[in-house]
Amino acid sequence: MSSHAGHGHHDAHAATTPVQAHAHGHAHSSAHGSGGDPATDIDWDVLGPLLEQEAELNGAQYEEAARWIAALPTAPKVRRVLDIGSGPGVVSCLLAEVFPEAEVVAVDATPALLERAKNRARRLGVIDRFQALEAELPADLDRLGEADLIWAGNSLHHLGDQRAALAGFAGLLRAGGTVALVEGGLPTRRLPRDIGIGEPGLEARMGAAAATRFEHMRSELPGAKRETEDWNALFTAVGLAPQGTRSFLLDLPAPLSRPVRDHVIASITRERAVLGELLTAEDSAVLDRLLDSEDPEGLHHRPDVHLLTARTVHLGRREQ
Repeated sequence: MSSHAGHGHHDAHAATTPVQAHAHGHAHSSAHGSGGDPATDIDWDVLGPLLEQEAELNGAQYEEAARWIAALPTAPKVRRVLDIGSGPGVVSCLLAEVFPEAEVVAVDATPALLERAKNRARRLGVIDRFQALEAELPADLDRLGEADLIWAGNSLHHLGDQRAALAGFAGLLRAGGTVALVEGGLPTRRLPRDIGIGEPGLEARMGAAAATRFEHMRSELPGAKRETEDWNALFTAVGLAPQGTRSFLLDLPAPLSRPVRDHVIASITRERAVLGELLTAEDSAVLDRLLDSEDPEGLHHRPDVHLLTARTVHLGRREQ
């Protein structure tokens, strides 16, 4: 399970950084330097905190989703949870809190992120029920062990054959167990359609560029197969019973707090680098202005910067 490139597929083709792509982070790269492709040449000391902050901002959404799962009439007794593509472990630790009798296994291919996850579990006092497992999927699927809940947060689409991967997840479930796929949602929006500089619709065009990059990423995955994104039909095809779909909103209106504004600036900075030549010269120039701390029209000073998005969670249950 690798993710080197930014994309926006899970976010209605709008998110373009590994932060948003993973929701709670499951990027993978051994790079730790400067230069090269900014989407693959990753300094985890820089990106790790950004991934963690992204997940923390979405924490209320994820907690609401987890409590929805726990309250379902068909919910199993959750003794073991696999968080597929855990990144820095924000959601892993949240799942440990929502399911206080469960062992939670954070599964990721990036040691630096798993170390952050373990440190977070220690800080939050759940380390006694927490395991960090370095694994590259689908090759290491058989190392994951059984589970009552598999949380796959924007990670399935990083596997070339999504149907086969989901069938693999289904095979790990105990009777009555649930797979929770975080896939889809709404485009993240941080600016008005018309910001007064450049052509209106900047974020929509960034989303289109992100979708192009996402399709390129998907096409290069080992064993890549095109799959109609009817998740309920996909559940049924692998022997799981659809248990419902819900979307969870993050709505932080203007004016933003300083930490959230700083996060938006960091995210758009990353997007500017990742999208590169997929952007027009005019849009690149506008982004340069937005990221200029001295420009009065920039993100550091604009009163209209906000953060609005939605995550969609699809549930499938193993009946027998």
